[in-house]
Amino acid sequence: MKHAVLLSLLLAVFAPAYPADTPAPANRYAATIVPAERFEIDGMLVERHGERGTPLVLVPGLASGSWVWQDTVRRLKDRHVIYVATLPGFDGRPAPKGDALLGAQKALAELVASRKLVKPVFIGHSLGGILAMAMASIYPDMPGGVVAIDGLPVFPGTEDMPPMARTQMVDSIRKRMAGLTPAMFAAQQQQYMRGTGVTDISRADELAKLSARSDPQAVTAYLAEVLSLDLRPGLPKIKAPVLVVAPWFDADAAQSGQPMEDKVAQYKDLMGGTPKLDVVAVPSARHFVMFDQPDALAAVLDKYLKSL
Repeated sequence: MKHAVLLSLLLAVFAPAYPADTPAPANRYAATIVPAERFEIDGMLVERHGERGTPLVLVPGLASGSWVWQDTVRRLKDRHVIYVATLPGFDGRPAPKGDALLGAQKALAELVASRKLVKPVFIGHSLGGILAMAMASIYPDMPGGVVAIDGLPVFPGTEDMPPMARTQMVDSIRKRMAGLTPAMFAAQQQQYMRGTGVTDISRADELAKLSARSDPQAVTAYLAEVLSLDLRPGLPKIKAPVLVVAPWFDADAAQSGQPMEDKVAQYKDLMGGTPKLDVVAVPSARHFVMFDQPDALAAVLDKYLKSL
């Protein structure tokens, strides 16, 4: 029953919808800080900020670009050299060829190698957090730290799902997303941002217009791979300290019946086996914590980075 409910929720979020409203001429979240350098690695766009300090690699989540990290960059660029990655297929980038997640991992590894980064800290949001964990388990000696902002090694609700049921769920998602038009995708992103992304409707609508710049089929490919993924067997290999940020919104909790301490416990359970783990809740925030509670997230990141 739990698996059927999860599938219904996913299909509701990623099902075709009616066209969204006409985009406004300006978007208050679209402006980005001019980087010191911009370059590409295997289709992944990288923007560098700052000149010194512990290197940080910031990886946005599904259908997101560097606009996600602007507040973080602004706060940290004077103390760290920052590399902001935008994955192929997102924010107007050409779609990836072949395995999307494997390609992203290879590009991130090439970034570290080509720039000779020493013990970089991977900070990822959602899908980006999953990639940060993957890098730390595949290359245990590479990162100096890992931060996953609402990103987990297995999609919550699928942790006990049999392989056949997982395959069927992924196939259903692919079929529902096939033939998605840009207008339908834009409406879908608006629906997601309003219901799951952020707490403020006006902010949700503006951010949805940015996430709608991503390629619908690329988003489908990444999503399908994430739903098929289970990184838990590799967690004990991670040597770097891992921080998981768990957003919690009281209005959502009233519907789900999950207190904040229970959500933290759930995240710790899914991260079981991680040698150095801390899970920190950020109240009054949904999935995009950096927009709902920028000061609280900044304080959490600052404390973590100073502890390394």
